[in-house]
Formats: sequence, C-alpha cells, structure tokens
Amino acid sequence: MQRPPYLPFMNGAPSLAPGLAPIDVSNWFVPDTEAEAWLSDKQEMMCAERDRVYADQGNPERWEPLLGLMAEQGVVIADGEWPTPLERAAASVSDDLCLMVRGGDGVWRLEAASLCAPSGWVLAERIGQPLAGLHGPIPGAEPILVQRISRMFDALRGDLLLERFNWTVQAGPTRYAADSAPLRQLARETDDADALDVLHLRVERQTLRKLINPDTILFTIRICVDPLRSALAEPVHLKAFAEGWARIDPDLAAYKGWPSYERLVRQALKRL
Repeated sequence: MQRPPYLPFMNGAPSLAPGLAPIDVSNWFVPDTEAEAWLSDKQEMMCAERDRVYADQGNPERWEPLLGLMAEQGVVIADGEWPTPLERAAASVSDDLCLMVRGGDGVWRLEAASLCAPSGWVLAERIGQPLAGLHGPIPGAEPILVQRISRMFDALRGDLLLERFNWTVQAGPTRYAADSAPLRQLARETDDADALDVLHLRVERQTLRKLINPDTILFTIRICVDPLRSALAEPVHLKAFAEGWARIDPDLAAYKGWPSYERLVRQALKRL
C-alpha cells in the first residue's frame, strides 16, 4: 500500500498556529500528488455542480494572469471550454483555489473561489466573508488568530510562497466534506473490527501567494485522503500519530469532531 504524500502528524498535533513556512515557487503545484486520483472527478464536479463549487463577486476576467503564473511553474493548463479563467486554472490542478482581496477598508475578504473539496464549510455561505467570517467558528480564532492572519496577509511579499499543513481523520475516502455530520455518523456506526478499513487520514496542504495585484492573495488547498493504515505502516509514524492524537487541545478536537472518531482510532491503534 502506497504511503500518503504528506504526514503532517509527524510534527505534532494540529493547532491554531499558522505554522507557515516558505518554499520554493517551483513546488507551488508540481508535483501534483492528487491529480491521478482526483483531477478527473474534480473536473466533472466543476461542470455538473458549478453553482455549488464556484463563486466570484467581481469581474471573473481579472484572474486571467493566474494562468500564466501557473504555466510558468510547470502546470499544464486544462483544455476545453471553461467559463472563466479561474475555473480553467482550477481545472488544471487538484488544488482548490480561493482568492482573498483586500478592500478599501483594509479588510481581506473571500472574493472568488473554486472549491470542490471543502472541509466543513459551504462556499455559498462564505463567499464575500471577511477573515473573521471565515474563521469565526474555530475556537479561539476571533480576534487573535484573525488579527495575526490579517497582519501576515498585509506583509506578504509577491516573491514569497508560504506553505502549511493541517490534518484530521474521517470515515471513508470522500473529498467533498462540506457537511461532516454524515462522516461522523458513519464512524459511530462502524464496528470496532472495521476501524482500519473505514478510517482515513485527511490532509490539507495549503499555500499562500500574493499575486501581481498587491491586494490579492491566492490561497490554495490540496486535499489528500488516504487509508489510515497506509499512513501508519512504520512504527515511527504510528508513534507520532498516537502522540499527536492524544495531545491536541480539547476544544480544537471538539471542533474537528474527533470525539466521534475516538473509539475507532483507539481500536485502529491497537490493531497496528
């Protein structure tokens, strides 16, 4: 069984700290670790369910330069008829693409997005929202985390690409998880003996880059969903995951729905 491309639990439990690190721009989208598993299905979703996965509150044509930036970094731009430059860009990579724009009031808002693999939020409810509206449900996010992120957005330079990871577990391999309740219910209904067959590691690989317009930031989200069994095949990985699971802040664990998975995770760790 192939190991997942990213194992962020090796760095500890999830936290509210941004945890952003600079990376070389050549690693922005390439290699696209999820293209084979997800890109075709993503493109079908973009066509069949456009109103659910795409939104733009401004002039869609203003994102045309994004295609050139991506092509410069080795992305093969998607063929076919796509309604807008942002959708063509999103159809070229497995990542979801969200554009944050700073208004005249200095507030960063989600102005446009192609979002096919959300984790616990619905695009129609968040489009146009400021940072506070995007992060408000997270324990401790308002106002300290929102202020930190806003200052970081303001200071971000155009020649800097930042990367961070987030991780959790879920029941089953679905990527579109705007509503996590069905996944949590599946976990509650799963027998102990089936824990390793049902549990999956869900990783968000996120990047931030300021575009040519100094008031726009592209936020990318690459979702990787792999069987938990494959992520914990090595003893060192098993140990790090168990420690990260145990040491998360209780409020953050509740927000992520971890109590619904506690029993299955405990059983999975016993069987490895």
